[in-house]
Amino acid sequence: MCVPSNSERILEVTPEELLYSKTHEWVAVESDQAGAKVATIGLSAFALEALTDLVFLDLPQVGRNVSAGEPFCEIESVKAVSDLYSPVDGEIIEVNEALADRLEGLSDDPYTNGWFVKIRISDDTALAGLMDHAAYQKQCEQEMADE
Repeated sequence: MCVPSNSERILEVTPEELLYSKTHEWVAVESDQAGAKVATIGLSAFALEALTDLVFLDLPQVGRNVSAGEPFCEIESVKAVSDLYSPVDGEIIEVNEALADRLEGLSDDPYTNGWFVKIRISDDTALAGLMDHAAYQKQCEQEMADE
């Protein structure tokens, strides 16, 4: 039996299973083969809908260390250039290079193939500050009401 590597394995999660940051990044936490926590990070459907018409993605380099709250990449739409912020502390161990070539489909599939980076978590303290799906939905409703 052939077991796919992490990069070959498709992330199979639903939005309800994820954690969310206030800046709309989603986080799926898994353990790697050595038992270290790895966060797969993407951008929520709510944020992608607000950005519309994506034109450019500047992904970070593998090996870069990031801190929670620190920008790790930029995404550009016809409306604006936006930073994506790391919701955790750790080292970027994988980047979804294929994403830059299929930005037009990102909003159709933000939670399966739409991940941006995988970060080996060095300190999981920041995970406690992330929201579950219900709390994130409330934040999105509030943001829509404030517009």
